[in-house]
Amino acid sequence: MGPARRRGLSTEVADEIREAIFDGRYAPGEALRETELSEALEVSRGPVREALQKLEREGLVHTEWHRGATVTALSLQDVAELDSLRGALEVLAVRRVVDQATDADLSLIEKTAAAMDRADTPHEMVRCDIAFHDAVYAAANHSRLQQAWEAIRSQVHLFLITRVGVSTDGYLEQIREEHRDLVAALRLGNVDGALKLFAEHRRHAFDVLTKG
Repeated sequence: MGPARRRGLSTEVADEIREAIFDGRYAPGEALRETELSEALEVSRGPVREALQKLEREGLVHTEWHRGATVTALSLQDVAELDSLRGALEVLAVRRVVDQATDADLSLIEKTAAAMDRADTPHEMVRCDIAFHDAVYAAANHSRLQQAWEAIRSQVHLFLITRVGVSTDGYLEQIREEHRDLVAALRLGNVDGALKLFAEHRRHAFDVLTKG
């Protein structure tokens, strides 16, 4: 197998494992054993090992010499750092969206929020939540801001999965309502009001993880 094909296969394996984590099939702290993964995915252990290394760079996998690879379990410090960094990036994104987003940009953001009405499970809703914020960052039209978001995107997804692992009481309707309000604030073009609502949205998830 050539290097390019091997890299392509390891990327496919990484995608499979990532989706399994995002679907809740592998929970935070759960072991990811190379032998079992290679058998389940019908590939050799080499691409699995490379895939796990890729996911470790994304922050989804943690490796220790005596335990092997596990799905990352976020510490309170991890939660605080992700929340503060996400908040800093989001302030710039929201300001730029309010300042310059086109009607087409806002319509796409609105469409991602509307998709939440079809989410039946917490894990589906988390995917919708991430898709909404993808649309906000895209509408900000700032390539380096987009790259900064992409660098933490998988970890924020894990953050939200961890949040629903603590409690799902009223979660689906709460998220739908919050995002309808976020869209309305962006449509109104009131930057202070939008920033306040985005901060409240982040705080709800943060509070569940730190005070639940």
